[in-house]
Amino acid sequence: MHTTDWLQLTLYVGLLALITKPMGLYLHRVLDTDGRTWLDPILKPLENFTYKLMGVKPGKEQNWKQFTFSMLLFSLVTCVFTYAILRLQYYLPLNPQGFSGVSPDLAFNTAVSFTTNTNWQAYTGESTMSYFSQMVALVIHNFASAAVGIAIAAALVRGVARHSAKTLGNFWVDLVRTTYYLLLPICLVFAVFLVSQGMVQNLKANDTAKLVEPMKTTIGQVDKDNNPVTDNNPDVTKRKQLMETKTVTEQTISQGPVASQVAIKMLGTNGGGYFNGNASHPFENPTPLSNFFQMLSIFAIGSGLTYYLGLMTGNKGHGWAVWTTMMILFLVGVLLCSWAEASGNPIHHKLGVAVADGNMEGKEVRFGIFNSALFATITTDASCGAVNSMHDSFTPLGGFVPLFNMQLGEIVIGGVGAGLYGMLVFVVLAVFIAGLMVGRTPEYLGKKIQSYDVKMAMLALLVLSASILGFAAWASVSKWGAPNPITGELGDGTNNSGPHGFAEILYAFSSANGNNGSAFAGLGANSLWYNTTIGIAMLIGRFLMIVPIMALAGSLVQKKISPPSAGTFPVSGLTFIVLLLGTVLLVGALNYLPALALGPIVEHFLMHQGTLF
Repeated sequence: MHTTDWLQLTLYVGLLALITKPMGLYLHRVLDTDGRTWLDPILKPLENFTYKLMGVKPGKEQNWKQFTFSMLLFSLVTCVFTYAILRLQYYLPLNPQGFSGVSPDLAFNTAVSFTTNTNWQAYTGESTMSYFSQMVALVIHNFASAAVGIAIAAALVRGVARHSAKTLGNFWVDLVRTTYYLLLPICLVFAVFLVSQGMVQNLKANDTAKLVEPMKTTIGQVDKDNNPVTDNNPDVTKRKQLMETKTVTEQTISQGPVASQVAIKMLGTNGGGYFNGNASHPFENPTPLSNFFQMLSIFAIGSGLTYYLGLMTGNKGHGWAVWTTMMILFLVGVLLCSWAEASGNPIHHKLGVAVADGNMEGKEVRFGIFNSALFATITTDASCGAVNSMHDSFTPLGGFVPLFNMQLGEIVIGGVGAGLYGMLVFVVLAVFIAGLMVGRTPEYLGKKIQSYDVKMAMLALLVLSASILGFAAWASVSKWGAPNPITGELGDGTNNSGPHGFAEILYAFSSANGNNGSAFAGLGANSLWYNTTIGIAMLIGRFLMIVPIMALAGSLVQKKISPPSAGTFPVSGLTFIVLLLGTVLLVGALNYLPALALGPIVEHFLMHQGTLF
């Protein structure tokens, strides 16, 4: 790393630390039904009108089952709403390009993706989605799914902070207040800043520009509905897309309401790009300054939630200990990823490529290697999924970092809300392990951690690992998922064989279950099987993890607080940080190391032997 890289990393962590407390204080007010903010004169009437429209009594709180049911009902309705818009897109307004309706399997995948805050995109945004679909179907979820994650985190924190109680707040109040007082105001300011940097924001149809030098290109044939045209092989699983050679004389310049999408995409850790190039597209990430603040916005709310945890529990040291643990994991990931990419490919070095050039394959030259590694680490730490470089082009160890980040459950800052409640699951396990080591009943902030609590925490983690490894294993041995090990014929969605092809499959299901949305781009996931299985994996990673976490919150909120004693394990300080780090890494290593050994780890050693995939 160069001096400028170290300065940028220092500036990033320093600014993040500075905004953590103010963001936490503001979250404390927003997530309090009676909390007062400077926006009350403007938004309070709108908030009260919304409650009346929904038939919600803001002062009436819910127990964990009612809270969870409300969240599931809201997610189901909005998911169906989005599916309908995508299917009927051709008949709806704001479609100057005349895009047809999205296919059933892709519409299912996309609706689930945005409902779960995953924003996995098996399509090219600028050539598939109308302005109406982008602005209504998708952007609603960018706000709503982020607000849902924050509401779940707030409910769990209340479960930890309260005692001898039964309720965890009101889901509908948390949803409304988070959207009105937190997400909308910040995104409005952020979008204006992005426009000032040169980001597009309009409703114009696409423009065209004549190429100075016409070029020939070979592309796959598609029908009028943009579906692939294949041969007539009787075996459907072996059909291949027909190709055609075209002479290109002009370039289509896509535009639209980009800045408003990008602001919430980053702040809400959604990550779905307006353009296929995502944050490497100059209309979606115009300058180094916009790149830096997009990275900062990804971590902003998740970082503030750790301070909110300390405020609510009356133990600010605990909140900072959780934040420090996250930062240590983040820094290790950044340093490993940037070192691997700066080291480059030894095969290239033998061919005379300068070592100093590192691995520029798939990198945006405006940002370079370090900014690509930093962005990749941040976006997979935070379940955002936005990218300013192609992770599939990273070196094996460089690609290992974002893959492992997701498999940890993306608890390093994590998605808005999701990162905190995921980390608190590890906190419960760490406290349980500490209790076992000293032979005492485990206690967390004065509450006894019993078998039911540990079962719910473990269930949340095991659901995630079982889904990732189960779906990856299925795809790896199926015709639709992986190359034939005997003939070498590629599967429907795979473009690479060997350990890299397996890593692409493992990355896809890790991303889906972790609700991240980034991908190793060599995987062609827009097929019936991948759209369906990845959609199911996204549902599992979001909702089958949330339900046991809410059950844990319901258990904790009812417990009495025991006075601290000489044997009480402190949940702040160096000892707790080390124990929590060990718990996170141990669970991650035990669950995923065998699969990682078959993918990026073995690929790293084979690369040094001169083999690429």
